[in-house]
Amino acid sequence: MSVTTATVRDPICGMEIDPQSAAAVVERGGEKFYFCSLHCRDAFVGEGEAKAGEHDSCHAGGRSPNEAAKAGGRPRAKKYFCPMCEGVESDTPGSCPKCGMALERNPSVGRSTIYTCPMHPQIEQDHRGNCPICGMVLEPKNAAAGGEEDNSELRDMTRRFWIGAGLGAPVFLLAMAHMFPAAPPWLEGDISRWAQFILNTPVVLWCGWPFFTRGWQSIRNRALNMFTLIAIGVGAAYLFSAVVMLMPQLFPPSFAEHGKVGVYFEAAAVVTVLVLLGQVLELRARRRTGSAIRALLDLAPKTARVVRGGEERDVPLEQVLKGEHLRVRPGEKVPVDGRVVEGRTSIDESMISGEPMPVEKTSGDRVTGGTVNQTGSILLEAERVGGETMLSQIVAMVAEAQRSRAPIQRLADRIAAWFVPAVIAISGITFIIWALMGPEPRFAYAIVNAVAVLIIACPCALGLATPMSVMVGVGRGARVGVLIRKAEAMELMEKVRTLVVDKTGTLTAGKPVVTEILPNDFLSSEELLALAAAVEVQSEHPLGASIVAARNSGFQPDASRGLPARSRTLQAGSLQDRSGRMPELRAQDFQSTTGGGVRACVQGRRVLVGKPAFLREAGISDLGEMEHRAAELQEQGSSVVFIAVDDRAAGIIAVSDPIKESTAGAIEQLHKLGIKIIMLTGDNERTARAVAEKLGIDEVEAGIEPQHKSERVRKLRDGGEVVAMAGDGINDAPALAAADVGIAMGTGTDVAMESAGITLLKGDLRGIEKAIRLSRAMMSNIRQNLFFAFIYNALGIPIAAGILYPWFGILLSPVIAGAAMSLSSVSVIANALRLRSIEL
Repeated sequence: MSVTTATVRDPICGMEIDPQSAAAVVERGGEKFYFCSLHCRDAFVGEGEAKAGEHDSCHAGGRSPNEAAKAGGRPRAKKYFCPMCEGVESDTPGSCPKCGMALERNPSVGRSTIYTCPMHPQIEQDHRGNCPICGMVLEPKNAAAGGEEDNSELRDMTRRFWIGAGLGAPVFLLAMAHMFPAAPPWLEGDISRWAQFILNTPVVLWCGWPFFTRGWQSIRNRALNMFTLIAIGVGAAYLFSAVVMLMPQLFPPSFAEHGKVGVYFEAAAVVTVLVLLGQVLELRARRRTGSAIRALLDLAPKTARVVRGGEERDVPLEQVLKGEHLRVRPGEKVPVDGRVVEGRTSIDESMISGEPMPVEKTSGDRVTGGTVNQTGSILLEAERVGGETMLSQIVAMVAEAQRSRAPIQRLADRIAAWFVPAVIAISGITFIIWALMGPEPRFAYAIVNAVAVLIIACPCALGLATPMSVMVGVGRGARVGVLIRKAEAMELMEKVRTLVVDKTGTLTAGKPVVTEILPNDFLSSEELLALAAAVEVQSEHPLGASIVAARNSGFQPDASRGLPARSRTLQAGSLQDRSGRMPELRAQDFQSTTGGGVRACVQGRRVLVGKPAFLREAGISDLGEMEHRAAELQEQGSSVVFIAVDDRAAGIIAVSDPIKESTAGAIEQLHKLGIKIIMLTGDNERTARAVAEKLGIDEVEAGIEPQHKSERVRKLRDGGEVVAMAGDGINDAPALAAADVGIAMGTGTDVAMESAGITLLKGDLRGIEKAIRLSRAMMSNIRQNLFFAFIYNALGIPIAAGILYPWFGILLSPVIAGAAMSLSSVSVIANALRLRSIEL
């Protein structure tokens, strides 16, 4: 009789396996897990780690990729492999041709980097190369940390530049020899011409080869660009000169000057070297535009100290799993977002809040990856890892914003669409006019001027004007806690003249706290707070939570404040213990009345906490003086809770959401920038007016429902105003989306941040002031770049065509044209880099 053994499922790949033939078994929490291969086992417990209680057994088909590599004596080079069948690997996902199992990702092969074009962000590919539209070198979509970015293109261009400069300098000197009277005659003869030909050939055909490949690519893709012009110009000068040297008999006598047809090797060589220099400078400058992202990435540590199986060990950050416990020692960076489960310390959170003072953290407090642990050793539980951490989301947001396109770029795009064909047409017309009407040798003049037109034109200066400023500006904003999701938001921010703000969490801290305790004559402030907190601890009302928090934090009321009293002496039966301390009281028989208040019995005393009407319904009538003082507090923006003890009015507790310290100064600065501020809030009219008067807000509307906020914003926009909306709550999300520019406070909800174009990490209005200043500086920088690019091309192309020759006898050499073209792109980038140092 045969016995069928029950199969188990591999928790990683889901494969059904026989427990007796499992490649590995791991015991965790009293439960055994079976694996088809060591690779699946490693993925379960952390790659390369074996835990206590684990028993390995090999089986024929279950070799890990590491073992397979060793057995075959070759490296694992493919992205995907089959854990069951040795040797089955692939660069694409799919199923194993032998066993049919889905191929798994090979952990030894890094995930492919996506490369994109800074001018055309829609171009993306998983390998290096050039943009098929503009020919620029593609760069990684996400910068690497720690200076690990790929500089191979810069190294290659630098090498080509120095070799080209070394070979091109003699070519230039030989060509200019006729300008020196003492030069020997052979420097102007055939020896000199052949030397130029020999030295120039590697300069053009090797050093300048990338320009020819990009130029051909642009023609093949029907996306003419700067490299089309360079390839045609340099190629024409070199080919014409090469044919003169190799087959001079093809040219008629009219082409000759002083008995020989002229050659233009020096133009081809020097233009090639100058363009290479421009590429080197541009690549260096573009690398600096990514410094903001690299600085953010460098905030995260490379490793984390994980507690596994009772042992602490360092593992790469990417191997940390959600729910694992991590040890963070003094001076170390917090590796991931998590919650403190053991220990006490102070954390430097300046990278998020911008505040230099460390924040105390104890068990239960949350910490953010990238912040610095200062004084104590803590154990934290990982809650968000990998791309889920706040730091990773900030990096992704900044990277996405740097690739976004501002609406002003559409103008440059429209011009660039016809720019290169127009330049080629102008070059052809220049050649024809000089060939037909120019002085002798007409053909030589025609070639030189036509090439100069092709070389001097610079569509890249137009194309780079906007994206370079956007990249640098977004990075500058990230450094001061202004996260920009879309470049369009910054373009509109410059035009904003009306700012709509919510009150709670935007102008105020968003966390109500007890600010006043006013007892009647038979209780002290401490006793009143203790009794109210004992009842409210079972309540779910936010005001009740504030009262409980005040008791737990040891709130000290002002002893000089209170309701009129005959005596401040504690009565017999005081709630304090013999040491004079107030113990934590317990409530019984708790009851809650929706919209009214709560009641309970505390140490034999009947305690009611709630609204005046709630107390009156319970038979408490002596509320006159309490209501008078409550009205005064409400005029100041506080919410008031009434307390009764043993059927007597016992006092009131005022709770208010304190205004952020930075709010008043920020509003003053916004007014100086010409911004009108409107507060829309769901709070009552009295509280809203009190806050508005304190801060000098221009308009206030209270009792506004969330949907009405968005309607109010749309009405302002319909009236012709450019509106920015700042908020932090879920209820603000519709209004944020309805505004021209939505601004989310970084201390708020994810929903609010998703609806906003700008997020303020520090969560106060000073960030809005910085965002406006940055927006105005950024747009001014873009306009400067566009103006320079337009003027440069508008003046340079006619001069290169020889428009000044009839009056002034001035012609532009292709060498000068090449230098001007290279410097034009570099100057645009250099101007954009000025944004890195602007004061905000």
